[in-house]
Amino acid sequence: MEHIIRLYKLEPGALEIQYIEECFTEFSGKKTAEEIVERLKDREHLILLSMAPSEDDDGIMIPVSYKIGHELRATETDLKLSDLVSQLSDVIEFRNRKIFYSWIGGTRHEWRGRGHYRALTEQQEEWAHAHGFHELVVKTKNRFYSMRATFDHLNFDVIKFYRHLSDNRESKVYLSKKIGAEVLRLHQTTRSVVDAA
Repeated sequence: MEHIIRLYKLEPGALEIQYIEECFTEFSGKKTAEEIVERLKDREHLILLSMAPSEDDDGIMIPVSYKIGHELRATETDLKLSDLVSQLSDVIEFRNRKIFYSWIGGTRHEWRGRGHYRALTEQQEEWAHAHGFHELVVKTKNRFYSMRATFDHLNFDVIKFYRHLSDNRESKVYLSKKIGAEVLRLHQTTRSVVDAA
């Protein structure tokens, strides 16, 4: 199966992500287009959506999965990013290296298990490598078992586990993967990437 991936510029991509996040009932804090633009506007970033034929009409392509990632700097002024760097500073080397943070993403429930998220992750890795990044980092919650399994299949390493005191399912799991040519050779999906207007 060939995956159709759309690569978006900032503003139209932020609007698309705001729209697709409405399809996720498990996400409590859905991102607005304004939040996405604010986070990404002054840094290298990547907005990807995986498209598939609608189950109702094969002639219409709909977004079924998405990923957003961006550069993560050793010195951040945004409080959330500064906290993230602080959490990772003992397990990630930032000095003289470019770190790519896979910020948010997901696949609509009825489209899971079809390789869309894997295709987006592999495309994100390819883009990060082409743009000189050394490592890709992601944070998830312990309760997102299927997402954690996907990262396991993609050879991400757990680099840190931050236990939630009252509910272990809410514990944070930090994973990373070094980005090099050998990683790209292990990719399994066939992808067509189209610049979205």
